[in-house]
Amino acid sequence: MKVINMGRSTSVMNQFVAELRDVNVQGNRPQFRNNLTRIAHAMAYELSRTLTFSDKDIQTPLAVKTMPTYDDHIVVGTVLRAGLAFHQGFMDVFDTADSAFVAAYREEGSKDDLKIHLEYMAAPQLEGATFLLVDPMLATGGSLELAYKAFLNNGCPAKLHICVVIAAPEGIEHLQKAFPSDDVTLWTAAIDDCLNDQAYIVPGLGDAGDLSFGPKVSSR
Repeated sequence: MKVINMGRSTSVMNQFVAELRDVNVQGNRPQFRNNLTRIAHAMAYELSRTLTFSDKDIQTPLAVKTMPTYDDHIVVGTVLRAGLAFHQGFMDVFDTADSAFVAAYREEGSKDDLKIHLEYMAAPQLEGATFLLVDPMLATGGSLELAYKAFLNNGCPAKLHICVVIAAPEGIEHLQKAFPSDDVTLWTAAIDDCLNDQAYIVPGLGDAGDLSFGPKVSSR
């Protein structure tokens, strides 16, 4: 698996990530969601450089112009609910893409004894697709791996791009073992220090789902 850390170079993306982290800004839910979407816009643009392009004849009102456009069948998949605003940013850029969703949650506990559950999955045919698996936070990597395995019930994509905002080294290491192929790329806007004992990213930003949509009340 290739790892591309976009936070290593200075760009406006750093400003978006800084605002996501800032406790003095996080209370503004629309701004939090908007920053997730804007990071996705920037990441999608860079990712688009890796797609397969071919020349096509475009009829303008005056003449025919040959232009390179991408050929990939793109599917954007996300883990509910934290990934929704991030997902929307990729759909804004790849506006003809299909969407896939999976509902996953983890039981609270220590990072050495986490249990992850999947409850719902909806996806189009993925065989031969360029699949973007997007989720703001890469902590242990377990939920992303489990989500991808669930999506494989609908076919095997030709290429896999895992797109996150903040990644922990432990999560990266987990995914590198799970996805050793060069056809898999991890895109991240930042790599943080570590996971704490509860498997939250440090320094991180907190719970992306709660900050996007409000605190949840567990029904379990």
